[in-house]
Amino acid sequence: MERRKFIKGTALGLGGAALAAPAVAQGTKTLTIVSTWPRDFPGLGLSAQRLAARIDQLSEGRIKTEYFAAGERVGAFDVFDEVASGNSQAYIAADYYWTGKHPGFAYFTAVPFGMTTPEWNAWIKFAGGQELWDELSGEFGLKAVTCGATGAQAGGWFNKEIESPDDLQGLKMRIPGLGGNVMSKLGVSTVSLPGGQIYENLVSGAIEATEWVGPYNDFFMKFYEAAKFYYTGGMHEPGGGLAFGMNASWWGSLTDWEKAVIEAACNEEHAAQPEEASANNGAYLARLVNDHGVETRAFNDDVWDAFGDAAVEVFEETRDHSALATKIDDEFQAKLREIGGWRAQAEVEFSNQRNRVLGMI
Repeated sequence: MERRKFIKGTALGLGGAALAAPAVAQGTKTLTIVSTWPRDFPGLGLSAQRLAARIDQLSEGRIKTEYFAAGERVGAFDVFDEVASGNSQAYIAADYYWTGKHPGFAYFTAVPFGMTTPEWNAWIKFAGGQELWDELSGEFGLKAVTCGATGAQAGGWFNKEIESPDDLQGLKMRIPGLGGNVMSKLGVSTVSLPGGQIYENLVSGAIEATEWVGPYNDFFMKFYEAAKFYYTGGMHEPGGGLAFGMNASWWGSLTDWEKAVIEAACNEEHAAQPEEASANNGAYLARLVNDHGVETRAFNDDVWDAFGDAAVEVFEETRDHSALATKIDDEFQAKLREIGGWRAQAEVEFSNQRNRVLGMI
């Protein structure tokens, strides 16, 4: 065999085998996807639509996707049951929406004082996180993989300044997941609303504060029309990982090639979404401040300490739920300290010194 042909064949074998179309066509499969995000929603919604189209494209039409935004097939918070029942094959959502079913789901989106996106990625992919996610999701007839992330989220929008923990007493705020439980401990009246319903509730006064994502996503929500104080650092969602949750029986029926196509598309979008947010957050924060008079704020140490004390209570209550909840928290907290400890000594130290030297903050 000629050396050139051998090298070419070897490269294809190593680099292209995972997604190369099978030699014998297996027929077309339909993948119906339901989402918690509205149609054409900047950031999260467009990411979900992009993923659905990419699965179709990568499979060369062998996996035909049907995408339904929130409310088009089922309500935003009904997608879990829709997929678990087999009526649809997959959902795109933040799994912490399902803490009412099991509090362990929060760890596969975001945990107060928890992992940032790079840390969470490391845990999920290389340190046992996916195996725990499979164990939890499997109890509900589901299989989930990562399909997006927001990066560290902003502390949120408030119609008044928060100068002490006392200022949180009686506040009505949209904040889901374990972060919402932390706020409840501090006297906040919390609700979990789909993204498409937040603006109307904030403008009407039904809620007085909300968290969402970050400047790029938040700009288009127009929260500044009702709340001018934007807290840019928050404890509740340091990473914000998203889930492509599939019916486990349907997933089990797929060929290895079909599974590889879906995982490749999800991994691609999981990388793209936080990169898109990072590329845009700075510019959109400037627009919020300069064009709409938004005032940025930072929670003071007393408020952060109150968040921390409440978070400890929330973790203990979460662990009391079940043996699986305890197992998930044990593994998460241990890996947070391993993975995050090194990042603190390397990247965080560098970032702090860079920002000091260059006068960036």
